[in-house]
Amino acid sequence: MLPFLLRGTHLVLLAAAWLSVFAAQGQQAAPADTTHQKVDLEEVVVSASKVEESFLQSSVTVEKLNARALRLTPAPSFFDAIEHLKGVQVLTPSLAFKVLNARGFTNTTNVRFAQLVDGVDNQAPHIGGPIGNILGPSDLDIMSVEIVPGTAAALYGLNAINGLANFRTKNPFSFEGLSVQQKTGVNHVGDPYSGAKIFSETSLRYARVLVADKLALKVNGTFLRGYDWVANDQTDINPNGNATTGLFGASNPAQDQVNHYGNESSDRRNLTLGGKSYSVARTGYDERDLVDYNLRTLKADAALHYRFRPGTELSYTYRVAGFDNVYQRSNRFRLQDYRLQQHALSLTTPVVQARAYFTRENTGRSYNLRSMGENLDRSYKPDNAWYGDFATAWNAATASGQPVPQALASARAAADAGRLQPGTAAFNQRLSQLQDVNNWDVGAALRVRASLLHAEAQANLAEALRRGGAHLPATLDLLAGADHRTYIVVPDGNYFINPNPGKDPLNDNLTYAKTGGFVQAGGRFFAEKLRLTATLRADKNDYFDLKFNPRFTAVLSPTPRQNFRLSYQSGYRFPSLFEGFSNVNSGQVKRIGGLRVMSDGVFENSYLRSSIDRFNAAVTAGINGTQGQTRAQAIAANQGLLVKNPYTYLRPEHIRSLEAGYKATFGPGGRLLADVDFYYNSYRDFIAQVEAYVPVASGGGAPLPADAGLNAIATALNNTNLTGPAPTQARYRLWTNSQSQVYNYGGSLGLRYVLPSGYLVGANTTYTRLDRTENGDGLEDSFNTPRWACNLSLGNENAYKNFGFGFNYRWQQGYYSQTFLVNGTVPAYHTLDAQLSYSMPAPNLRFKLGASNLLNNYYVSYLGGPSVGGLYYLAVMYAVK
Repeated sequence: MLPFLLRGTHLVLLAAAWLSVFAAQGQQAAPADTTHQKVDLEEVVVSASKVEESFLQSSVTVEKLNARALRLTPAPSFFDAIEHLKGVQVLTPSLAFKVLNARGFTNTTNVRFAQLVDGVDNQAPHIGGPIGNILGPSDLDIMSVEIVPGTAAALYGLNAINGLANFRTKNPFSFEGLSVQQKTGVNHVGDPYSGAKIFSETSLRYARVLVADKLALKVNGTFLRGYDWVANDQTDINPNGNATTGLFGASNPAQDQVNHYGNESSDRRNLTLGGKSYSVARTGYDERDLVDYNLRTLKADAALHYRFRPGTELSYTYRVAGFDNVYQRSNRFRLQDYRLQQHALSLTTPVVQARAYFTRENTGRSYNLRSMGENLDRSYKPDNAWYGDFATAWNAATASGQPVPQALASARAAADAGRLQPGTAAFNQRLSQLQDVNNWDVGAALRVRASLLHAEAQANLAEALRRGGAHLPATLDLLAGADHRTYIVVPDGNYFINPNPGKDPLNDNLTYAKTGGFVQAGGRFFAEKLRLTATLRADKNDYFDLKFNPRFTAVLSPTPRQNFRLSYQSGYRFPSLFEGFSNVNSGQVKRIGGLRVMSDGVFENSYLRSSIDRFNAAVTAGINGTQGQTRAQAIAANQGLLVKNPYTYLRPEHIRSLEAGYKATFGPGGRLLADVDFYYNSYRDFIAQVEAYVPVASGGGAPLPADAGLNAIATALNNTNLTGPAPTQARYRLWTNSQSQVYNYGGSLGLRYVLPSGYLVGANTTYTRLDRTENGDGLEDSFNTPRWACNLSLGNENAYKNFGFGFNYRWQQGYYSQTFLVNGTVPAYHTLDAQLSYSMPAPNLRFKLGASNLLNNYYVSYLGGPSVGGLYYLAVMYAVK
């Protein structure tokens, strides 16, 4: 504990707790007496320790949304409501795709946060994380949501070093009948890029007990249609690309707008024109030109439950989803005809819980927007021809007396002659063709088929021994579990290859597996006022040695209403499938996994792109400066700026986390709930990306030999090739580990108060901070988290004659965002959500008129993402038993 506390002088109190502890209840309003409050306080959670425990006495921080909270929320869905829980951050790449995270280090593909449905991981296998709630439950079938905003690797392994969400659905034995819900709404109000668009979501749930107390069935279906949020950030992220020639803004021939693709670094060359060096980019296309923003989600699930006896139940669940929306990793993608399906078998008894599931993924006709923009340009005119035409036209323009900015514009117009124009039949035909070309050097298709096979079991050993006649005290807990997971990828030749191909060419799939297990022992002491638990987990992953993850927790309850908690956890995260094995020709930059089997030799022969950029800027300044150096002279003078790549092959990421918290209730019936937590995390071998280039022989593509000399290497890295058959550098994005220790810390505070007549008031605030400000090692930190975020809420299910309402207000501070798409500051934003509801007891009909972002203040949750405006909807739900 001391190493954390020494640095922990920075620990700051966080705030939060809106709707964290509401108990399930009927449709009618909550009474004003204290009985209801006692029911709330007796609620249990299971995600914190994998066994049922009191919400108030949970050993780590747990946030919860239950049925009552979900009825009060003005959010369009239960998944959207999670954003208002304390300690939770949500990114919005798409209207139908949101990303959950907690406690920093996030991006739009969050491999550090696990998302479960009834304990089953619902990730897309090749991505290593879920695509929002695409494969999750509907609003009609959700019973509760539990969020653990902190490392849970000791119990869950998986990707849970930043936390996990567990969505618990309704059991058909307990929730029978037919429910139908229709949401109809509008978004893009006041959006100049699209105009107002209709949003529609239809959901159905049917459950029935087929044989009394033995066999039950449930079926769910959801169909969503709408128009996605538009990403159209035209900020130039290369504004100084031609600073030495005084060309800025619209005159800069190397502009690189955020949501404009085909003019990135790999689409630029340094041209010597009129004795000066200019950085010139291809023209490219806006995102709006390349993507169909119509979104669609069709998902369904069916489950069959069989009860052998009370407490012993076997269930089979099948989930399937097909969808179109926009997704972002390092690049943005149009996911189209994307399909996910999952089979899950679960057994629950008082002693044993076991499950096995199989998830299959097919990316359909999805495509990469950046590669699409690049290759639309290249398909009508190759780079060498385009730059040759540009230089010829520039020389002609300057010879006729045009000033440099005008000559550059004339040269671009001449080089762009015959360019495919958005909206034309020829453009649409070529876009459709490139959508099916599975090579990002010349096409844009994303063609991945991947599967995940998982099996796990855990046993309550203490309960088993008691049932076997052993005289164990009821205060002793003993739990053990094991799991195995295998990823299976069908190599597509572009996104994934098998680095160790076998003898069977018809079944040469790439596999990646992990096996692990844990034991957990605990006891309650001093009249059950003190609860201590110790957990040890071991995991063995392909390509890595055995790793151990311990966890120690203590809960002190001097009174039933006062609970102090303390925990220490250590966790490893093994590289995801993509981080370890990717083999992507990503628009003239090859993105490869960091395992040696994928990138052998690249680390040793490459130079950091950050140093190459500084070198090339210095070369340009030397050519364009008063000394008027030749390119060869400038290269020789500045080649010492080049830095060999100091990074190496991937190791597992490791976190140590210390957390302290206090949860208590005050007043009659516990009307006031207060929950506060502090944490301090230390990361080692933090997994991130580095961009590095390997100098290669012109025309041959082979790496330059070690004895080639620094000048030859520098010349290759200052690539100005116009007419040769190949560039003189191979460009890579490599997954590797930070060489620095990385720390972050924070905390949260949440308050919830129940007023007479059922009014609920909530407030929370969250503080999260990175404790390492230098970024000199060439890696992106991807902390991407606001320092402060606050939520306020007020609601009542039955404020007046079956009318209810709910308000939520959220504010978050601006923060620095760092990704490979764009770096910069995300502005602060605030939103107000509101809903008015009316319940008709007979028939069982409920109306909800709601708005997310009621004031329609457009904002972005991360740079490069879409602008999110207001969504206004009417939801009608009918239920019959």
